[in-house]
Amino acid sequence: MRKTRIVGAIAGIALAALALSACNSGTPTSPGGDAGDGGDDALWEVATDVSLEGSPTFDRITERGGVVVGVKNDQPGLGYEDAASGERTGFDVDIARWIAASLGVSEDKITYQTIPSANREQEIVNGNIDYYVGTYSITDDRKKQIDFAGPYFITGQGLLVAADNTDINGPDDLAGKIVCSVTGSTPLQRIRDEYDPGDTVEYDTYSQCIEQLLAGSVDAITTDQAILAGYVAQQPDELKIAGEVFSEERYGVGLEKGDTALLDHINALFTDGGDVWQALFDEHLAPSGITGEQPAVD
Repeated sequence: MRKTRIVGAIAGIALAALALSACNSGTPTSPGGDAGDGGDDALWEVATDVSLEGSPTFDRITERGGVVVGVKNDQPGLGYEDAASGERTGFDVDIARWIAASLGVSEDKITYQTIPSANREQEIVNGNIDYYVGTYSITDDRKKQIDFAGPYFITGQGLLVAADNTDINGPDDLAGKIVCSVTGSTPLQRIRDEYDPGDTVEYDTYSQCIEQLLAGSVDAITTDQAILAGYVAQQPDELKIAGEVFSEERYGVGLEKGDTALLDHINALFTDGGDVWQALFDEHLAPSGITGEQPAVD
């Protein structure tokens, strides 16, 4: 039976810099220092007794010698890819790295695939990605096709408008307004089903909605407030969040349906690794004014 030992980073240091492995023995070594140095570069171990035996996803990862992770690339603070350097950063990206490290996969063996919202379930079902971490709300409809580990974060749906907009202060103000979101997203469907916008438009990415909002072609963007806060942090003079959240969105890790071994492994990682979770939250989300605490897994 394969048991895992997970190594995490203290005080928000980047997981990308860590040489992490599963089933390791001995004392972990701090980046750039000797084992046991302590301080901001200290490491700690989160040990679990969860076996990965019988996980088809882990077998595939082992045979391949690396992991393929589905992510977003246009959500500052959550899942963002720098156009010039190709560097990926954000809370979700580091959650994905943390999971990979717990499976014994080093940073240079992670392949990131940017998957549009509408294609997530199919990419998991087809086995094109090993798991998906990208503001992926857990819903009963999606659980018909895939499984979710988590939740690892809870937020709510909100609205983003131009900084000088005084007409929209919540979803009840959307009559006659044009609202933008991404194809296949829960927020887009909720706006259509439960509120009365003048019209809705959809794109593959939220960055396309941002372009339309700044150009004056749409009046508001709707998605999870944790996503919107990242855009406001980038352009505080141009954008603002309108009103309060009006839903609960529980982010999970999308997995192949029936892979109970991997699901239990990730849930144990989240349950036992609260200090790692807090470090990542403080690094990526707290600076945008987002508040919250680690939720209990299902």
